[in-house]
Amino acid sequence: MDLSELLEIADRERASQKPVQIRCCMAAGCMSANSAAVKESLEKAVDQAQLSDRVRVCSVGCMGLCCQGALVGVDPEGTLYEKVIPDDAPSIIAALDGGEATCQKGDLKHPFFMRQLPIVLENSGKIDPERIEAYIAASGYQALYHVLHEMKPNEVIEEITRSGLRGRGGAGYPTGLKWATVAKEKADRKYVICNADEGDPGAYMDRSVLESDPHRVLEGMAIAAYAIGASQGYIYIRAEYPLAISRLQMAIRQAQRLGLLGSQIFDSPFDFRIDLRIGAGAYVCGEETALMASIEGKRGTPRPRPPYPAESGLWGYPTLINNVETLANVPWIIRKGADWFASIGTEKSKGTKVFALAGKVRNTGLIEVPMGTTLRQIVEEMGGGVPDGGEAKAVQTGGPSGGCIPAEAFDTPVDYESLVQLGSIMGSGGAIVMDKDTNMVDVARYFMEFCMEESCGKCTPCRVGTVQLYRLLTKIREGRASLADLERLEELCDMVKSTSLCGLGQSAPNPVLSTLRYFRNDYLAFIKSRQEREEKRTV
Repeated sequence: MDLSELLEIADRERASQKPVQIRCCMAAGCMSANSAAVKESLEKAVDQAQLSDRVRVCSVGCMGLCCQGALVGVDPEGTLYEKVIPDDAPSIIAALDGGEATCQKGDLKHPFFMRQLPIVLENSGKIDPERIEAYIAASGYQALYHVLHEMKPNEVIEEITRSGLRGRGGAGYPTGLKWATVAKEKADRKYVICNADEGDPGAYMDRSVLESDPHRVLEGMAIAAYAIGASQGYIYIRAEYPLAISRLQMAIRQAQRLGLLGSQIFDSPFDFRIDLRIGAGAYVCGEETALMASIEGKRGTPRPRPPYPAESGLWGYPTLINNVETLANVPWIIRKGADWFASIGTEKSKGTKVFALAGKVRNTGLIEVPMGTTLRQIVEEMGGGVPDGGEAKAVQTGGPSGGCIPAEAFDTPVDYESLVQLGSIMGSGGAIVMDKDTNMVDVARYFMEFCMEESCGKCTPCRVGTVQLYRLLTKIREGRASLADLERLEELCDMVKSTSLCGLGQSAPNPVLSTLRYFRNDYLAFIKSRQEREEKRTV
């Protein structure tokens, strides 16, 4: 495979497109709304209308507005249909010639879409994730060719460093610095790992990217491998993502068939292979040392650091670990340039961030916004606010590791430093909105129960501390606690946070601490109810 052959595939794919393209969302959310049957009905309706010569029905990945059921897009006019059912298919086809569709027509100028800047999601909802030709026609694998034939490994690292890209899976460690650290290590072999073990409640960003644009992640991994000198990659993905797994397996086979993975890629000396490793769904395996233990066939528990994976990772060799969204940014940066990426976002947080917007909000779904977009713009403008005229109380970011941010702080720009100052984190990108009827003690207790059940049990502070925190929260919730219990809760949070071995235990108290900071009255109300009952008994 050389560049001319790659471009020839792209030209053939573009030439095969018909005047009218009907895009049917086949990501997990829409498939649960019967989109596979919708697509089949659309294909039958096209045949019955004898329009096969000018209309093509194609599968695409996530189109973003997940709250609106099965979605169908029609190009080139840019029509979006929502909550589509199979019986709507004939009317959608009739609408191509001036008829009226029976299903709800969406608005692509809706505030949900207007602030978005798709980089990671640039192909999501636009190309068929099961056809490598569709990805190639969207400039796929051109970045890989460019780095293999026109850039040295250190130049690739310099480009990523200059872009300002930071890790999208947690604390935002500079990606270029991580790559440079692994590249400097001298070893017989090195590894690249894509962390796709997304497990936060309400979060599905990585899953959606893998379902919608799997080749993008493969290309990002190959570029990273070339930069650090690795020849083997692993994608660690949880078994609860069967559609993503299926499409990744298909994408790897397709890339191998065209010589885009394997030996002497693009007629260069560079060899790179990717294998999948399917996890059993342990949340702690999102922590990089636990993840590596699981790949090695061991129990997925974390180990102390140092040494860090960059020095001694998988099977003791230098290992680069990035999450799905981080790697999905890489081909775009190489194609468009570091300066362009660095021009987006804030001074310290460059580029965009993908969020799964969920909870008590009208428009739930997948969004990608420039860093620096405010929480208010995300929740009230893009999300449409709380349904039925309700009032937002908080938004929780960062999953069980994050915190609950009150509505009065919604004008805060979304970037790594600002969220930390508020007692939360960016995390992988979950954003769960809560309304005025939400009791924050219940929220803290829910996330503590999650962390308690997901603790691997290796270290005592997390194994025992999360259980005791959960019991204290239950005691408060049931109106059996005193002010002394509230003080004990805060002290225990500090102990668990300071002494746990890995990120799960260290961050488990965050939802408790943030709700105590901003919604202390919710706790005091339960304690006051106990005091009032005791006073009545005394009387």
